[in-house]
Amino acid sequence: MKKRWVSPRILLPLVSFSVLLIATFALQERAMSYLGLNLLFNLTVPIALATIGQLLVIMVNDIDLSVGAFVSLVACIAATVLVQHPWLGCLILAALVLAYAVIGALIHKLRLPAIVVTLGMSFIWDGLALLILPAPGGTAPTWLRALMTVKPPLVPMAVAAAVLIGLASHLLIIRSGIGTVLRGLGGNVRSVTRAGWNDTLLFALAYGLAGLFGVLAGLTLVGLYTSAGANVASSYTLLTIAGVILGGGEFVGGKVSPIGAVLGALTLSLAGSLLAFMHLSPDWQIGAQGAVLIAVLAARLLFNRHGASSNAIAQEATA
Repeated sequence: MKKRWVSPRILLPLVSFSVLLIATFALQERAMSYLGLNLLFNLTVPIALATIGQLLVIMVNDIDLSVGAFVSLVACIAATVLVQHPWLGCLILAALVLAYAVIGALIHKLRLPAIVVTLGMSFIWDGLALLILPAPGGTAPTWLRALMTVKPPLVPMAVAAAVLIGLASHLLIIRSGIGTVLRGLGGNVRSVTRAGWNDTLLFALAYGLAGLFGVLAGLTLVGLYTSAGANVASSYTLLTIAGVILGGGEFVGGKVSPIGAVLGALTLSLAGSLLAFMHLSPDWQIGAQGAVLIAVLAARLLFNRHGASSNAIAQEATA
């Protein structure tokens, strides 16, 4: 059997991203420069982090409709409390991660529909964000702004950060032992519990990690914007779901790809830039992005069917 150097689950997101990147370079040659790449992908760092958070929830067969509101709340805290009272800000952010873990445990323990619970939590996160920052404003902590404006020698900060996020999340979710167990939780809960694991604690861990990535997304967002608002990340919920699915993830079975999810987030961001370079009216850009997503998913379906038929033929040949 030939060894596969690239996972089929990553191959299609990689091809989709490459095609859009080449098209972008063809329309705007300046995008190939250090500054151009930084401008193209600068705002994808928080989206990529939030997408990994969504992936962790989808991995256990749930879905999180509060990601956007949660990231906005974190951004509001970072732009106000974290600047004025750093230790209090850190405690609040830690409490938010713990709250996410508790929500995950309750959803599983009480057998509540995650889509309803997280939708309800989105209103709570929105309300808290408005209490902290009724109008857009605030300022980024100096250290956070300095971190997000670092200029590595070879590639822009945004590209280096995306690679780091992809590799780190891959090691955590795919290569580590606990990541394997969490993926098994999405594949077959009974098998995991029979192996001696506490499924409630595992659900809490998955949601807690999702909350941690949400906090990191909010912090990096403030570092880039240098301010915050209650609706600063309102579009993240749909973007993260699309990024996970575009990156090869599935809603059931614990089948996910962290690197593919990061590529999916980059692809969605790149699609917006490409449409802007094509001078497409902003009124049509959202629909065009949706068309790009549908086209990629259709290609993925054909790819999966072709792979299934090829495996069936191979099995018949060896029988």
